[in-house]
Amino acid sequence: MTQTRHTRVLIIGSGPAGYTAGVYAARAMLDPVLIQGMQPGGQLTITTDVENWPGDTMVTGPELMVRMETHAREVGTEIITDTVTRLDLSQRPFAAECDSGARWTADAVILATGAQARWLGLDSETRFQGFGVSACATCDGFFYRGREVIVVGGGNTAVEEALFLTNFASKVTLVHRRDSLRAERVLQDRLFKHPKVEILWNHEIAEITGTDQPLGVTGAVLRSTADGSTRKIAADGVFIAIGHSPASELVKDQLKLREGGYVWVEPGTTRTSVPGVFAAGDLTDDSYRQAVTSAGMGCMAALDSEHFLASEGMAERATTPAAATEPHRAPAAAGTD
Repeated sequence: MTQTRHTRVLIIGSGPAGYTAGVYAARAMLDPVLIQGMQPGGQLTITTDVENWPGDTMVTGPELMVRMETHAREVGTEIITDTVTRLDLSQRPFAAECDSGARWTADAVILATGAQARWLGLDSETRFQGFGVSACATCDGFFYRGREVIVVGGGNTAVEEALFLTNFASKVTLVHRRDSLRAERVLQDRLFKHPKVEILWNHEIAEITGTDQPLGVTGAVLRSTADGSTRKIAADGVFIAIGHSPASELVKDQLKLREGGYVWVEPGTTRTSVPGVFAAGDLTDDSYRQAVTSAGMGCMAALDSEHFLASEGMAERATTPAAATEPHRAPAAAGTD
């Protein structure tokens, strides 16, 4: 029978938020346990060059995440390669079950499960991810100075990405499958007036074209949503801006959520609607979505959890197998808004 282990702080998810939370929680002598999830390191593991991480002129995404993981381990975070499949936040200690069959209880939980960009689902899109295909203009726009790029989408994100890319690209083509945008009117007005922007209505990406040596994008095949006809356009980069999906499935019926499924946190903190449960990084953030802001929130979550445990008189409890004690009932979570 699988033994249930107990920790004062259970961190669910890796990436900048999770690993930074581990560093700060370990330095606070909270003996944190971090369960990495299905994609250890998060979205940065599929990012090639990172040029906006403070202290590094250039570092690859995978290299940065290896360094963060190593740092968290060396200061005392126990890192588990597993995936949490069930999380019970209705009572304390909180309880988690993993894909391996392992069970954990915790006095505090830090959620750092992140969010995933929504993709088109094309084989060619997957092939060129990180080599001309991106879902983050603020991350990668700098690489397209003086080049032509395509942005796919019709909401606020797509228009904001297109406008941001005009700071670098010589031309930005916005491809939208309908004949009108869903973005706010003020954003649309700015887009329509910008001399670098061309909009192709009633079209979708059928295929992204490119080269193998070196691996890179050369353009796209567009398909008309009106009559099915196709056309080719040249471009050096394709930015997919059709939204993000926060990984909030574990808690969607237990914590207060915001529009889009993002976990609500009390402004200026990482405290969720259930005391003792904290959330950091892209799971809560639909505005910035940067590695550095996620890391900052991971720090905040660890400090918030430390203060919570101290207020509950649990800051000095050692990490041991779970005791057979009657759990404390946690306050009911607020409904989603």
